[in-house]
Amino acid sequence: MSTDWQTLRWIGGPAGHLMLLDQTRLPVACQEVACQDVESLREAIVSLRVRGAPAIGIAAAYGIVLGLQTAVGGDEPAFFARLEQVCQRLLSSRPTAVNLAWAVDRMRLRAGSLRGQCPPTELHAALWAEARAIHEEDRQICRAIGGHGATLLRDGMGVLTHCNAGGLATSEYGTALAVIYAAHAEGKHLRVFADETRPLLQGARLTAWELQQHGIDTTVICDSAAAHVMRAGLVQAVITGADRIAANGDTANKIGTYGLAQLARAHRCPFYVAAPCSTFDLDAPTGAAIPIECRDAREVTHGFGLQTAPEGIRVYNPAFDVTPAELITAFITQHGIVTPVDAPHIAALLTREC
Repeated sequence: MSTDWQTLRWIGGPAGHLMLLDQTRLPVACQEVACQDVESLREAIVSLRVRGAPAIGIAAAYGIVLGLQTAVGGDEPAFFARLEQVCQRLLSSRPTAVNLAWAVDRMRLRAGSLRGQCPPTELHAALWAEARAIHEEDRQICRAIGGHGATLLRDGMGVLTHCNAGGLATSEYGTALAVIYAAHAEGKHLRVFADETRPLLQGARLTAWELQQHGIDTTVICDSAAAHVMRAGLVQAVITGADRIAANGDTANKIGTYGLAQLARAHRCPFYVAAPCSTFDLDAPTGAAIPIECRDAREVTHGFGLQTAPEGIRVYNPAFDVTPAELITAFITQHGIVTPVDAPHIAALLTREC
């Protein structure tokens, strides 16, 4: 897959900075925003300039590098004190996507492994190298997910997807969309239906834009049209990404995913979740343990600057919901397809491969 844009790119060495494709400007403008300190990066995560669980994890790793640039001239205790401060600041940005915490923990572990062995300048350089490794590993992981998932799709199928789980949500290739890209590269013609994904329209703004960039046959539908297209026989598979997967397979993803899974079950349509192993959280036994982020009411009442609800009305705006494991046909990971979806099969995969 070749594109003229990159979701994230680091400029320079350890003292450099992070450039992000500003996803709040898509699909009207393809513009980058520079993050030169941890606060500008945190703002980019909170405001969804960068979004998608894997991409947030990569960004957080680079955010630690940014946050420690002011600590390289001090002593080791000051360096590690600043490291913890930066980690906590990033962890507070978005609670549901586990990849953020996974990346932060990995960076902490890397720093801890070198404690007492080198000066802060070398510690900082090692963390920069670790962030770059996380970034590159995601590229390879997403391509592997695509290859495994493509085996589930046949030429001529209609595929429904929700929110955005493509290159914009990862390093470059995606998770759910990686399956579509890989099938397309094999010569399979797919008809993709992209849910708008209200209230922020990640499907209409981002997924449709991304698929169009790659010449994929794509149709945008309102979220409420999903049942109709399934009943009409236009869709033979549903594929989404995930922000956190509990040990038993319960899966948190963009709000509306749970409803899609119910519709897929009712219409005997397979429901697949594509995600890297870093999205599995064995510390969460079930979906009940997954924190659900609630966002600003104005995303619903004043979406994109237009008031669409009465002033002062109460709003409930959860960003995610949890799909029970029994509604998921299979997980598509970098190490293969997990089915049936249950705790023993998930544990076996993670123990053996990840």
